[in-house]
Amino acid sequence: MGLESLNPATGELMEVFEEWSEEKTKATIEAVHEAWESWSRTSFAERSDLMRKAAEVLRQEQDEFARIMAEEMGKPIVAGRGESEKCALVCEYYADNAEKFLADEQINTDAAKSYAAFRPLGTVLAVMPWNFPFWQVFRFAAPALMAGNAGVLKHSSNVPRCALAIEDVFRKAGFPSDVFRTLMIGSRQVDAVIENPRIRAVTLTGSDIAGRKVASKAGEMLKKAVMELGGSDPFIILDDADLDEAAAVAAKARCINSGQSCIAAKRFIVDDAVYDDFLERFRKNMADLVIGNPLDEGTQIGPQARPDLMEELHGQVKASVEKGARVVLGGEPLEGKGCFYPPTILTDVTPQVPAYYEELFGPVASVIRVKGDAEALEVANATEFGLGGSVWTADSDRGERLAAQIVAGAVFVNGMVKSDPRLPFGGVKVSGFGRELSHYGIKEFVNIQTVWVK
Repeated sequence: MGLESLNPATGELMEVFEEWSEEKTKATIEAVHEAWESWSRTSFAERSDLMRKAAEVLRQEQDEFARIMAEEMGKPIVAGRGESEKCALVCEYYADNAEKFLADEQINTDAAKSYAAFRPLGTVLAVMPWNFPFWQVFRFAAPALMAGNAGVLKHSSNVPRCALAIEDVFRKAGFPSDVFRTLMIGSRQVDAVIENPRIRAVTLTGSDIAGRKVASKAGEMLKKAVMELGGSDPFIILDDADLDEAAAVAAKARCINSGQSCIAAKRFIVDDAVYDDFLERFRKNMADLVIGNPLDEGTQIGPQARPDLMEELHGQVKASVEKGARVVLGGEPLEGKGCFYPPTILTDVTPQVPAYYEELFGPVASVIRVKGDAEALEVANATEFGLGGSVWTADSDRGERLAAQIVAGAVFVNGMVKSDPRLPFGGVKVSGFGRELSHYGIKEFVNIQTVWVK
C-alpha cells in the first residue's frame, strides 16, 4: 500500500511512496522526542534565527513549491506562489513575536514573586489537509517550534511530495534534523501515533468527520487538541451594499483555491431589495473566471483535488436540484481529462435543499433571498458550522452590529474572510475548537506553569 501523487488536472500518476511500517513510525517519533529535549532548551534568539532562514527558503524556492502544489492537488501556480509567501510571513511573524508572546506574566499574590510561565509541551502531531498543503502546516509549525515544541506531520495521503518538501524547508533552514519530521503514513496509523506517549498534543485541520475521530482519540488519551474543521460561511448582502464591490469579492470568495477552502464564502444571503441586481453581477463575475491547467499563469480555477471529491460535489449539486434548487450557471463537470468543475450558482435554495445546510467544497454558490436584517441573521446562523462570515453594507456600524450576532469564529464587515498571522483563527460549533495564529495560537500548545516564590 502506498501514498499516491496523482495529478488531478491530467489523471497522471506521478509517483507512489511506500507507506512506513509502524516500527519506522515509532522510531521516528522517538528520534523527534530526543531532538525536542535539546530543542526545548534553546533560546528564542536561536529559534528566531532558524525560523527566519525557513522564510528565506520558502521565498527562494517558491516557484518549485508552487509547481509541486499545482501538480499534486491542482492549485493554480500563481496562488501557489502566494501560499509560499504567506508561509514565509507566518515564520517571520513568530520569529519576531514569540518571545514577547511567551514572556513570563507577573501576578501579584502573597508570594515575594509569582508568575505564569509558558513552557513547551513536547512533540505535537499535526494531521493536515490537502487544500492549502503548505499554509495549513506552517501556521501550526511556526508557533509550535518557536514555543520550543517539536512537530510531526501526518499530511493528507494525496500530497506526499508537498509533505516531504515541507520537511526539507526546515532541514535547509538549519533546524536540527529531527525537530520536525513528516510521517509517511496513511490514516490507519493515526490512532497509534496519538496513543504514543511521546506525542503530547494534536492539531487537525479537516472535515468535521475526521475531527470527531481524532478529537475522540485525543480525548481518550487526555491530550490537548485543536480542531479547525469545515465551514458553510454566510456572505450577507444588505440592501445598502455596494453591489459592484460585493459581487466582485463574492466570486473571489467562493472560488478561491478552486472553491476548496473551509473559509470560502458558500451561502450568499441577499436582501430581496437588491437580489436581482446582485445576482446579475455575481453571475457575470463567476462566468468570467478562467478555468484551466493550474500550471498556466492565467488560470484562476484549477481542477478539484481528486476524482472522488469532484463526484461528491456534483452529487450534492444534483441532490439540491432534485429538491428544488435551480442552476443558473455551471452545474456539470467539464468533459475531458481531469477533475474540472466550473463555477456554479444555485438559486431557489430553501431549507429543504442540501446546498442550504451542507458544506459544498468546490466552486458552487448557494444564493438565498431574504427580507431584512433579522431574516438574514436567522439564515446565517441556521447551520451547524461556525467558522467565518461576512456582512456587506454601506453602514459599517450596522454591519458591526450584525456581525456581533453571527455565531462564528470570525466575521468580516465589507471584506472577504481570510486568515492572517496577526488574528486568531478557528471556529465554534461543528467548525471546531481552539485557535491558531496570533498570540492565542502559540499559547495553545504550552504548559502554562504557575511559579510561586517566597
